[in-house]
Amino acid sequence: MRKLIKLSAATAVAALATVMAIGPAMADPPTGVTPKETDIVGVGSDTLQNVLDQFSLDYNKTHLPPAKQLYSWDATNPKTGAIGDPIVTKSGCSSTPRPDGSSAGITALDANAKTADGKAFCIDFARSSRPRASTDPALGPGGIVFVALAKDAVTWASNATTNAPTNLTTAQLNAIYTCTDTNWSQVGGANAPINAQLPQTSSGTRAFFLKAIGVATPGPCVNSTAEENEGVNPVLQGPNVIFPYSVGKFIAEKFHSAKCLNTSCTPNASGVICIPKTGQNVFGCDTHGTMVLRNVNGTVPTSGTGAKTVINSTFDPNYMRTIYDVVRYSTSTADHIPASLEKIFASSTAAVKGWACTSSRAKTDLRNYGFLVTPFCGVGS
Repeated sequence: MRKLIKLSAATAVAALATVMAIGPAMADPPTGVTPKETDIVGVGSDTLQNVLDQFSLDYNKTHLPPAKQLYSWDATNPKTGAIGDPIVTKSGCSSTPRPDGSSAGITALDANAKTADGKAFCIDFARSSRPRASTDPALGPGGIVFVALAKDAVTWASNATTNAPTNLTTAQLNAIYTCTDTNWSQVGGANAPINAQLPQTSSGTRAFFLKAIGVATPGPCVNSTAEENEGVNPVLQGPNVIFPYSVGKFIAEKFHSAKCLNTSCTPNASGVICIPKTGQNVFGCDTHGTMVLRNVNGTVPTSGTGAKTVINSTFDPNYMRTIYDVVRYSTSTADHIPASLEKIFASSTAAVKGWACTSSRAKTDLRNYGFLVTPFCGVGS
């Protein structure tokens, strides 16, 4: 949700020290600075944006120019919260609406827009919290590769004061989101109308959740205006709300992120939403509000307590997911990840070992942002 203050890769450590002294670091390339056409730039999923912001900071600190730098544009404007505002992803690229969500990021990647001189793509990867869909470009020449990064889970959430039960089955979730059941009493809760909410239509969390509960088209009682994983959204308030939530993102928000400066988590005049303390995540704020993660089919989504809370590895497997970096299919590399991206995203078993899959710093980042490290990191599909 915030904008990355990064003076240059050469001064990243000093810049971070300054930032931590006066306020939070934020996402996106810095104001007035546009990534070079040779840099690696991504867009897409809200769920992955904060950990990719952290990746950008940590990777660039140890891979100084002339090495390619890593940048990641947030799903929404980190300073104003605007959706779809114009961005220039790289030097030499035309302005384009900011992609909000996994599907929007994949669409932008597949558009294959290039710099004015035609030497580089304007977007190199898309963050995705959903797997490949039948409507996505194929795995093959001219298509795309979903490169595994980590594991996440999705469950449903309600507010702490709620008329909902603490557990719902897949069949009950299906009935709620097809509008077959519209009162909490029909699924074991109090006698009160269900306020069924979904994230925006391009959200990967939305797509994954609907597939998990077997719903192709939500019913007419369902609203789809909230930004994913933001429990403070005004439309998500009240005792009757139900909303799907990334378990990893929730863990990062509640247990590893700074409290917002106000209850609505809106930016102040300087564009600041929260100020992290030492030991808290540099990117993202605690925007879970009063939301509480609930159980599915009698399984709990998390284990541990406090800062040691993690995704429950025995949570219902139908609600466990892989999160991805999506790249263009390359015919010139064995893993089909473009050579310029292998140093970042390739598997630990590849000829070129990717930083995100082998670096202890990257693995720590993934855990701090709520995700589970997977041995399948860097594997394409």
